[in-house]
Amino acid sequence: MRIETCYFCSSRIYPGHGIQFVRNDCKIFKFCRSKCHAAFKKKKNPRKVKWTKAYRKTVGKELAIDPSFEFEKRRNIPVKYNRTTWNKAVEAMKKVETIKQKRQNTYIMQRLRKGREVENERDIKEVQRDISLIRSPAAGLKQRRAAEAMEEDEKDITSIQKGLSLSKTNKKHKVQDTGEMDESDEEMEGIIEDGGEVTL
Repeated sequence: MRIETCYFCSSRIYPGHGIQFVRNDCKIFKFCRSKCHAAFKKKKNPRKVKWTKAYRKTVGKELAIDPSFEFEKRRNIPVKYNRTTWNKAVEAMKKVETIKQKRQNTYIMQRLRKGREVENERDIKEVQRDISLIRSPAAGLKQRRAAEAMEEDEKDITSIQKGLSLSKTNKKHKVQDTGEMDESDEEMEGIIEDGGEVTL
């Protein structure tokens, strides 16, 4: 079964479908539907009509250059029928089709990813340019002042707490020092009472 392609939109034409136009110079044009035939009669360029595959390939929306397209070339050389070569050819056609579909899908996904990145950059620039529309400089001024006052109060409280803790530690040191002095005084008094004799 030979599947032809439409001259105008490049879609598939199955046997028993489509329109065929033969010009005076014996060139054959095949169209998938009357829409393509009418556009051809109006002398429209397929590369400039947005719904055709030719337009999508020229603009870069679809994969245009790939080795898998080489297998689709038309070959009119008759080959002697052989069952093994026929089966191999059918299997190869299926493999080529799957590879081509994967490559086309990856190409489209990469193209869409670039578009998303461009949109994000554009949105960021727009927000940076028109930030005054989103939030004015005076908005939230009271809240900022209140937050600053709260921070100052917290700093004052922490400094007071540090001062109190330092004074408590100083008092403890003084108390320990006075206790040691009392013990040494008692020892000296004991020595004096013994008559000045120091016993070790």
